[in-house]
Amino acid sequence: MVHTALCAELLCCASLVAAPPGAPVPTAAEMRDKARWVTTALEDGEPPFSFTYGHRSSRELLPGWRVERTSEETSDARHGTRTRRTLTYSDPETGLVARCVAVEYQDYPTVEWTLTLRNDGAAATPILSDVRAVDTRLDRGAEGEFVLRQIRGDNCTPQSYEPLVTELGPGQSLRVANDGGRGTNGAFPYANIGWQNAGVLCVLGWPGQWDMEFSRDAASGLDVRGGQEATHFVLHPGEEVRCPLIVLQFYRGDWLRAQNVWRRWMLAHNVPQPGGRPIETMRSVCNGSYYPGMRDDTENELRMLRRHIEEKVGFDLWWQDAGWYPCGQWGDTGTWEVDAARFPRGLREITDYAHEQGKRTILWVEPERVVAGTWLAGNHPEWILGGRGGGLLNLGVPECRKWLVDHVDRLMTEQGIDDYRQDFNMDPLAYWRGADAPDRQGITEIRHVEGYLAFWDELARRRPDMLIDSCASGGRRNDLETLRRAVPLLRSDCCTPAEGQQCQTWGLSLWIPYQGTAYLYEVDTYWARSATVASLLTGAGPDGIDNIDWEHQRDIMEEHRRLSPYTLGDFYPLAPYSLALDCWMALQYDRPDLGSGIVEAFRRPESASKHIRLKLRGLDPSAEYELTDVDSGKVTRRPGASLMRGALWLTAPTAPSSIVIEYRRR
Repeated sequence: MVHTALCAELLCCASLVAAPPGAPVPTAAEMRDKARWVTTALEDGEPPFSFTYGHRSSRELLPGWRVERTSEETSDARHGTRTRRTLTYSDPETGLVARCVAVEYQDYPTVEWTLTLRNDGAAATPILSDVRAVDTRLDRGAEGEFVLRQIRGDNCTPQSYEPLVTELGPGQSLRVANDGGRGTNGAFPYANIGWQNAGVLCVLGWPGQWDMEFSRDAASGLDVRGGQEATHFVLHPGEEVRCPLIVLQFYRGDWLRAQNVWRRWMLAHNVPQPGGRPIETMRSVCNGSYYPGMRDDTENELRMLRRHIEEKVGFDLWWQDAGWYPCGQWGDTGTWEVDAARFPRGLREITDYAHEQGKRTILWVEPERVVAGTWLAGNHPEWILGGRGGGLLNLGVPECRKWLVDHVDRLMTEQGIDDYRQDFNMDPLAYWRGADAPDRQGITEIRHVEGYLAFWDELARRRPDMLIDSCASGGRRNDLETLRRAVPLLRSDCCTPAEGQQCQTWGLSLWIPYQGTAYLYEVDTYWARSATVASLLTGAGPDGIDNIDWEHQRDIMEEHRRLSPYTLGDFYPLAPYSLALDCWMALQYDRPDLGSGIVEAFRRPESASKHIRLKLRGLDPSAEYELTDVDSGKVTRRPGASLMRGALWLTAPTAPSSIVIEYRRR
């Protein structure tokens, strides 16, 4: 139960960045809402999960089981002090143990938990089904109506990450599920459930097939249920399975402010920190192996790499993309050795040169998709769901996972690779479900998910300075469990048009502060600015590098280096979401820790209006701000209060065009 009749005052917390009035700092009321929920759900009320066991609901069974509750404080350099609460139910008859391990954050109004189920009995359990990792009830009291805010998942279109808003009135319900088993394919397991002046963010972390249900009763309540979509299995003696990660974040007031509290929590506690350092924004150059007719070999790669160095294009990461292994085309995956015919000295000649020039290197690998005729299909068909004919590498097999981590680790060491990029260009769901017996539905998926996360964890343990890039046909596996280990350097394979880039930023930035996109062809300034996110990728085929406007490429990279650090601050869309070509789009990033930020405004190609008036967010109304037009260098000053009331007027005489204003508190 969420209680909403508490007062709101600022929480003083040393671990939070000092911010001006209106900035998204958690409040004491939000922290108390979280604490009240913890008490109700984890200490003396119904647990926040459910399942059916032998045709009986856990709501009916658990009151008769043995229950144990423990609590301990944990502390480390990154996360500070957190409270770890363990809620354990044990069935005295069958030996089933349901354990919920929750973490309560002390610097954010956030709590998370993971449910595990284990058979401590001597025989197989009855059937476990309809396992809901989250099953909790929200009550809005007499305030407003429930409004559900989500975004679409990636589907490789300009509509990827489109915001979705649904009002849930009495008796209404909504079910959301992803497609094909990749965690953010078509749908996104992140939800903002708001009502008048309050709400809860509910996020499900599962790099598999999930569903979430939001069911409104006739009074003032909303039931939130979600988990792995299909579960119907027995557990054998000694067997244990895990369920999806669940996160709740409580808020008061503006729903957009709540999203910025979420962004801060993501950066503070989730986004990977290779080498123990916060990740910085970056610029990358791709070897161009996707280009039709390209011959990807040592000579051409070095030619391309050297030309970028000579032209002083300010990039940080050399991207060895698909096609470096023996293959007729890049999609022939399953033999993970460097093609000696095209790279007789391996990739080391390329990576050594990159390192000499102060650049890092990243290697593309797609281990889970195996094509017939490749080394894996021929030598280890028992590891493949599909056998010698190719299919899905089964990461739930311990021997397979050990081979993979040893092999990738060795490959990266031998070839001088710094960072790791994993792709996943297939839907695994049919393979998972086809491998399960009728009384084991869902087990293969669980084991694969566990194996996928364990593979990355072990690789990262061995290579603590390594960055992992998550990719699955673009952005189709960016659930929270994945994003605790990786960042999406390519948020979607749909990188055009420019207006689609602006809209992808509008939607995805509500949830994921560190993201990347790409331009693989020469673009103008309007387009390049439409791609202002934390990471930017460019590239050109070797046959095309002589025709590149190198001065323009340098300008793009230099401006991205200047502007991109702002994207790790608070995010405010200043214009409505729209893919229409006859309007303006405007976005704001604010860094309260720096007292500065940027505004990006885009007059789209068919917009008849030369002007736009903007109301900025997150500023200190009592301060004065210095505003610099990035193109002209013109500097003006405005009071924060007037900027927040709409005193920023921008003019673009031609369309399409872009305006960037950098501001700083005086």
